[in-house]
Amino acid sequence: MAYQRGSLKKVRRKEGETWVLRYRVTSADGRRVEHIATVGLVRDFPKDRDAWREVDRLGLGVRINDTPAAGRVSFHFLAEHYLKADFGADAVRPKSANTIPIVEHYVRDYLIKRFGERIAEDIKPLEIQKWLKSLNETGGLAWTTIAKLRGLMHRIYKIGILHEHVAKNPVLYVETRSKSTYRAILITPAHTLAILKSLPSPLHYTLVLTCAATALRSSEILALRWADVHWHEGRIQISKRWAKGEDGETKTDVSDGYVPLHPVLAGHLRAWQRQTPHANETDFVFPSMRARGRKPLSSSVFVADHLRPAAKKAGVHIEDGQRFGLHNLRHSLSNWLVNKAKVEPKTVQGILRHAKIQTTLDLYTQEDSDETRAAQGEFLTAVGMSTTVN
Repeated sequence: MAYQRGSLKKVRRKEGETWVLRYRVTSADGRRVEHIATVGLVRDFPKDRDAWREVDRLGLGVRINDTPAAGRVSFHFLAEHYLKADFGADAVRPKSANTIPIVEHYVRDYLIKRFGERIAEDIKPLEIQKWLKSLNETGGLAWTTIAKLRGLMHRIYKIGILHEHVAKNPVLYVETRSKSTYRAILITPAHTLAILKSLPSPLHYTLVLTCAATALRSSEILALRWADVHWHEGRIQISKRWAKGEDGETKTDVSDGYVPLHPVLAGHLRAWQRQTPHANETDFVFPSMRARGRKPLSSSVFVADHLRPAAKKAGVHIEDGQRFGLHNLRHSLSNWLVNKAKVEPKTVQGILRHAKIQTTLDLYTQEDSDETRAAQGEFLTAVGMSTTVN
């Protein structure tokens, strides 16, 4: 390959107009593809000659001509190959419509942005670990998100090894924390009743009651049509979820199933069906009146305008910026069934349609202080301690 100087170009980025150096490399499949290297902000290097001096100072002229040996691909190539191989028609583990843009965001805006220009096999484990740690310490990124980045990077190398683009996976030796500090706001049945009384609209009333009693995910309840309500069987079919303005597959295979329909809940749904102008079998159970039933109501708008204010009015403590929405009703039902109603966790797992019971117990059931206090009292009584203190 002949020596190349590259060419400068101005691009718009969040941090401001930026100089980039464009150059070409030979990919693993033999094609010549364009890459870019960041030079600096235009405000720092206003003229072309200033930018070229920075190119020389950074040693970019040498780097873009340092052609790797055959098979030594860049991380950028490896990551883009992963996105094609693991998300295309031949993928062994198909991804949902919601997952794909999130993964692309993590891969391109974090991993490629940091390691894209590097030779994939030259990236060291300690370098990766230090970068991940810095994302938390200086970037403020949650460890759960950082753990996802590590998992994606690990998968990128794994697919690369499978397709013989690289021979080793440096992420194998990298450690992160993955425990979430998130604790969902739980509401009691009394709170739920107070919230319902604050919702004069029968649409909103029935939505909250159905969500609270079935623990359906927000996307699942929005996707419901009247044909999904099996009145005589006493159950509601869950076969899809509303995502990106259209029907999509359920979150997991286990999510595709049924939830119970108690006669009391069925009575409220029947009452709502008699009132709604969209009561045909193919109509949404909880439609957007503004869209004349062509799509379901907006969950985010409903939560902001109606559910959060009703919850605060009911005495639920919600701090500014704290997460609270329909999903809290799911957490609350799980917690109440296990801790208060003493329902078998396996039954609760079935209601929530979790693949693993540990998810039900770890994420959707919080410790109940009344129950733990009572248990401690039983122990003290068994020891022979008096339950009264002078």
